[in-house]
Amino acid sequence: MKRILLALTLSLVAFAAHAADIVDTAVSAGDFKTLVTAIKAAGLVDTLKGPGPFTVFAPTDAAFAKLPPGTLDALLQDKAKLTAVLTYHVVKGKVLAADIKPGSVPTLNGQSLTLATAGGVTVNGVKVIKADIVTDNGVIHVIDQVLLPK
Repeated sequence: MKRILLALTLSLVAFAAHAADIVDTAVSAGDFKTLVTAIKAAGLVDTLKGPGPFTVFAPTDAAFAKLPPGTLDALLQDKAKLTAVLTYHVVKGKVLAADIKPGSVPTLNGQSLTLATAGGVTVNGVKVIKADIVTDNGVIHVIDQVLLPK
C-alpha cells in the first residue's frame, strides 16, 4: 500500500511539474490577466501551450493599462490585429536573459524585435523588468509596455 501511495504521489508531482507551460504560468502569476484574456481571444492558447520552445516578452496588466483609451477594446474586437500584436511578443526558442545577444530577432508574426543588453535587457527600447521565468515550454520575460508592430 505504501508503494502504491508513493507511486501515486510521484506521478502527481511529475504531472504538476509538467503542467507549468507559458499560459499556465501566466495565469498563476496573477499579473497577466489582460494578456491571458487576449491570448484566449486571439485563439493562441493551444500554440502557447504547445511544445515550443518559446520566449515571450509578456506585458503586465499595468502595461496594457498604459495603452491609449480604446486601443485594447479595439484589439479585442479585431482578432487579426490582436494576433499580430501578441505574436510580436513571441520569439521561437528558449532564450534566457544571459543568452540574449544585441540585435534583431524575428517574432512569430514575421516582424523583428530589437534586443539590447547595455544596462539590462531591453526589447525595442522597453526594459525587461523581470527576466527568466522558466516554463516547461520556454521562458517569460516581463515588460511594462505593450509592443506594437509596424
